Amino acid sequence: MTARADATTRGNAVPDPVQGSGFLDEPLARAALYVLAAIAVTAALDIGQVIFAPVCLSVVVGSLFGPAADRLARIGVASWISAASMVLLFILLIFTAGAAFVVPLSDWLDKLPLIWARLQAQLISWQGFFTSLSSLQEELRNMTGSASQVKVSVDDTSAVESVFYFAPAFVAQVILFLASLYFFILTRPYLRRSALELTEVRENRRYISAAFRTIEERLSAYLLSITFINLALGGAVAFALWLLDVPSALLWGMLAGMLNYVVYVGPALMTVVMAGVGLATGNTIPAILTPPLVYLGLNLIEAQFVTPMVLGRTMTLNPFVVFLTIAFWIWLWGPVGGFVAVPLLLVAVSLIELRTELPGPE
Repeated sequence: MTARADATTRGNAVPDPVQGSGFLDEPLARAALYVLAAIAVTAALDIGQVIFAPVCLSVVVGSLFGPAADRLARIGVASWISAASMVLLFILLIFTAGAAFVVPLSDWLDKLPLIWARLQAQLISWQGFFTSLSSLQEELRNMTGSASQVKVSVDDTSAVESVFYFAPAFVAQVILFLASLYFFILTRPYLRRSALELTEVRENRRYISAAFRTIEERLSAYLLSITFINLALGGAVAFALWLLDVPSALLWGMLAGMLNYVVYVGPALMTVVMAGVGLATGNTIPAILTPPLVYLGLNLIEAQFVTPMVLGRTMTLNPFVVFLTIAFWIWLWGPVGGFVAVPLLLVAVSLIELRTELPGPE
């Protein structure tokens, strides 16, 4: 009688709305959940850009200065002193680079009307092509019966008002970045310990320890290697332009090294800058094209030979994935996103590789 009652109870049991129905076991349902989660995370990162972007940037920069702080700690320097010294060193480097940029850039900003005038002169030879293109566009409009109406909106906000509006937010983000950088460098040794204390399972602790170790090693090695590569590229660009008697060769070398941190986008922007320099300094087509071509040649050597040889296969990423990652983060966070895109991708790839090599956390 009891066995029959148990069977009846099991037969009349209400199925679990999640597990019993097997809804989450369907590939399409799981894919939909992943898409919704990705949209929610993206929206959160976009809304919280003012907070998330400086903090994320501080973690990436802190990974570059972290090993130096560890060396100071090993020789007996207090942790708060080593962290503060790294922050001061970073501020000093930024101010030094800014001072080196200000004077030459101010001179070249005065040459912008000359560059624009020479660009217009070079485009005169293409006037026939643009006229034909305009005629073709007009014919297409007549065929489709559509007319374009250009609406010009005038913004009455002056430049001074814009500065006063955006300055407090910018200063707040700088303060948040510096504070996050200090506390990240200060608490790096304790982050792993705190993460390990969250679980007692041996496999989980092994995975967490390996993840922290691999991410720190790869991220610091990548940032240090890229920094030395960019310094070498900047020096090569400056030396080559100096040999060509291009004015402010050191400025363009520094700019090339700095923009090279943003893969693809930085070199493309630097090529445009070099084209403008060629327009300002050259009087013939070969003279105009020489600066951008020299830069493109040096950048090609760096991207195709030097960087793969220095980084090795362990940190070689798929170029298409890198491009999509940079495009996504620039769209989300602007220049800061372009700088942190590749390090974040490297962290994600490291976690995925560890999950395939070690048993993942339960």
